[in-house]
Amino acid sequence: MIKSSTARGTILAPPSKSYTHRSMVLGALTHSAFTLRHPLISEDTRATLDALQLLGASITGTQTDIDIICDKLAPAAGIIDAKNSGTTMRLVTGLASLLPTKTTITGDASLIKRPMAPLIDALTQLGARCEYKGVPGNPPLTVTGPITNDMTTISGAVSSQFISSLIIACTQKQTDTDIEITGGLVSKPYVDITLEMLREFGARVDTSENAYHVPGNQRFVRDSYTVPGDYSSAAFLFAAGAITDGDVTVKNLDAESPQGDKAILDHLKGFGADVTVSDDFARVQGGKLEGLEIDVGDTPDLFPVLAVIGAVADGKTVLKGGRNLKQKESDRILTTTDFLRDMGARVKPTEDGCEILGGDKLRGASIQTHGDHRILMAAVLAALVSTSGTTIDDDESYKVSYPGFLRDMHQLGCRLEVRR
Repeated sequence: MIKSSTARGTILAPPSKSYTHRSMVLGALTHSAFTLRHPLISEDTRATLDALQLLGASITGTQTDIDIICDKLAPAAGIIDAKNSGTTMRLVTGLASLLPTKTTITGDASLIKRPMAPLIDALTQLGARCEYKGVPGNPPLTVTGPITNDMTTISGAVSSQFISSLIIACTQKQTDTDIEITGGLVSKPYVDITLEMLREFGARVDTSENAYHVPGNQRFVRDSYTVPGDYSSAAFLFAAGAITDGDVTVKNLDAESPQGDKAILDHLKGFGADVTVSDDFARVQGGKLEGLEIDVGDTPDLFPVLAVIGAVADGKTVLKGGRNLKQKESDRILTTTDFLRDMGARVKPTEDGCEILGGDKLRGASIQTHGDHRILMAAVLAALVSTSGTTIDDDESYKVSYPGFLRDMHQLGCRLEVRR
């Protein structure tokens, strides 16, 4: 049960999920002792650690430091279960293509509905032998390497995780690789994060328009890495401050980060919130919010939170460019617009986003999240400004990306009660 609340206070941003996944994989590929500092420990990142252990890594540590030692990738000691983590599924599939043995990779009921064909097609062009064990194009699947060919093409229109996985794998194969991107590239900032991290681990990738040249047989050199704060999770905190006419400061955020979801601050300023940005924190205070038109093509994870802000803001908000939103943990266009309509918002789904006529008071409702963590957190935001109490059918899914979400919302003064 969530009741109307005003969000005020200061929170330390949780560690970035995107950086945690990547640094776990890159740390294992150093093939030496590696310490990961301040990682996000969540259901999704645990899936990546479990997968790396099955591929030969020794992993020990605590909530604040993880030690990874992987002398070399080994044939999988069992079926790899990525659970609900699309990032785990995609990154580990790339690692599996480096091995001469068959690796089987699966996931939960949600993950096996998500596409894998663009990555599998690209790896097949490089010489991998891949087989779908269920619905063609989707997990579960098997991959047998090693990849040896020197050229591949891959669609960038579905998920940037495919490109990140492919680039990382190609740094470890024996020969150079040319990768051509077709169909544009969604969520490009996530590839930028991968390229930044590869540079920090001593690797080189040459970029040009719609193409990457990846030298092979590269050695990663790094003995530790500290995970930065996460703008994707902080977006919910900032939005809470804006829509409740509150005052929220989030620390542990790098103002120079390539994270695309840093755009939440520009969007909130555009909506009319008062936004202050410093080197390592940002502060958002409420204001008179007015509708905006926003392209979410590079930042699809912001779509649910932006839709909630649009429903509260006066006037029309248009969210567009989210052509891959239907292939997330849920069809986020429909799941977002459905719960907002249940709360009385005037919202219409479109092919790549939605249109909202905002400013009406939201009413309490019983919300279904379809097991999607970002829908749960967005619904909590909407409930903070509803005229009566709201119940949500899901008290678990936020743990895949932001295990401290409910704690942090309580710390901001939000009235949330978990009933089991």
